Amino acid sequence: MEKITKDSLIGEVLEKDVDLAKYFFEIGMHCLGCPSARSETIEEACQVHGVDCNELLKKLNDAIKA
Repeated sequence: MEKITKDSLIGEVLEKDVDLAKYFFEIGMHCLGCPSARSETIEEACQVHGVDCNELLKKLNDAIKA
């Protein structure tokens, strides 16, 4: 998988690796199945949930490297 960025869509990230959903659950994003959540960017989700975008990106990218 290519590097996940702040502009990556949540739906596309999860289509490539559904196991990454746990990192979204950790930030309180439990509505991953709804169409609007799946079309949000990582940055938009972080803003809505008050989470540091760089911190989430690090977790996601570390996970896809492993």
